[in-house]
Parts: sequence; structure tokens; C-alpha cells
Amino acid sequence: MNAFFRSTQGRLFGTFPLKAEQLASAVAVAITTGYRAFDTAQMYGNEKDLGDALAICGIPRDELYIVTKVHPDNFSTEKFLKSVEKSLKDLRTEKIDLLMLHWPPIDGDIKPSLKLLTEAQSNGLTANIGVSNYTVKMMREAKAFVDLPLACNQVEFHPLLNQSKLIAAAIETGIPLCSYSAVARGEVFRHPIFAEIAEGYGKSPAQIVLRWILQKGVVVNTMSTNSDNIRANWNICDFTLSGVDMDRIDKLGDLNFRVVTKDKVPWAPEWD
Repeated sequence: MNAFFRSTQGRLFGTFPLKAEQLASAVAVAITTGYRAFDTAQMYGNEKDLGDALAICGIPRDELYIVTKVHPDNFSTEKFLKSVEKSLKDLRTEKIDLLMLHWPPIDGDIKPSLKLLTEAQSNGLTANIGVSNYTVKMMREAKAFVDLPLACNQVEFHPLLNQSKLIAAAIETGIPLCSYSAVARGEVFRHPIFAEIAEGYGKSPAQIVLRWILQKGVVVNTMSTNSDNIRANWNICDFTLSGVDMDRIDKLGDLNFRVVTKDKVPWAPEWD
């Protein structure tokens, strides 16, 4: 089990696209449920709202794990550290637990933004650093370029997308994976296999999906405003999927359904 997995208990509470009272209410339920790790980004426009919510949640700061990501528009020497300092102010904290690059640069040259990321860590602005949406090639380049450990690579990860190449790269480079779009924006529920498997475990289809991700060694990142769903998303550690059921779910990866396609996000890299 890697350090990031331990720090988050394998589960992150995502905050996109929540803002204001909707975010505050969801965070309050998440805290009561057991969540201590929260994921945001400059791009989400809700860092201040999350900072305000966590400031009144009643949990000591050293028991919380705050993750944010630097907007690609701030990948310059002039903007990078200033943007992180603003994130710190908005999040009402002296240091971020994990600071990530939100996307690879459009030109594909990852070294300049990685250098700025390591400077943020050297300057004491963040305890850990990571990346998002990196390909296998980028993971290898980052491993060779950065002296300090990269805590994670946050990528689209769900049963309908074969990410075996990234899993192999994570093992090779020592850069763990963290999920987003864990239920493929609801697309997974069109497949009856999850309800069939769920019945045998006394769980919901969503819990089966999230448990599958967890058993892949990937941190689960979920968002909900529904109190019951927030609690269900957290309660995925009291059962284990059998090897047979894991294999059945694995086969759905052949569909290669991707939420974040280049037609939706033109700056996305060429996916593996």
C-alpha cells in the first residue's frame, strides 16, 4: 500500500462541480461519514468554498488531507507560485497536502511545469506533488526528471475503460493512480452485471464498481450531494470481490468507453 493510499484511506471526496451551500452541505455529510481527504482544483472555482467548509467542520487540520491542482493557464514562471499561494489563501491552510498539475501542457513538454511543481514543494507550499492525465510515456519521463516521489497520477478510471497500460506504468514508475469519473458519469449502470454481482454481496451496483477500483490498487475519487450515496461510497471496505467477479468486471474494459475524449477536451493528450 503506497503512502497516498494510506493518507486518503483509499478514498477521496471530489468536489467538482460543487460550490457555495451545495458544497458546504456535501462536505458536512462527508465529514460525518468518515471522509478526511478532499479533492479540488483551481479550475473548479471552489477552493474558497472548500476552505470555508473545512474550517468549520470540527476536524483538526492535521487530520485532513487537502488535494488541489494547478490550472494549465498558470504553468508559467510568472504565474505558477502566485497561483498556488492564492490556493493556499482560499483553502485557508499554510500547506497543501498534495499539489498536482491538472493537465499535461498542450505542447507536450512536461519538464517546465514539473520543475515549477518541485519548486512549490521546495518552497514549503505543499507536502507532496503529483500529476493528472499523464500518459505512460509522460509517467516515465516524469519519473526520470523529478528527484522527489510523485504521489499520484489522477486519471479517468472505471470498469468500462481498459487502463491496464497505466496500471503497469504505475508499478514500473512507482507513481500510483487515482481515479476520476469512477462510474463513467453513470454509464456503468447501463450494464446489468453490476446489479447481478451486487445482489450476491448485499451491496449496491455503485459500491461494486468502487470496490473494483479499490482492489485494483487505485484511490477512489467520488462526488455526490446525496447523503445516502455519500455514505455508500465510503462504505466499500467491509467486503472483498472474488477473483471470479473481478475478472468478469475486467472484461468490460474491452468496451474502451472514455468520458474525457479529445472532442470534449481538445487539450487532452493522445491517450494510451
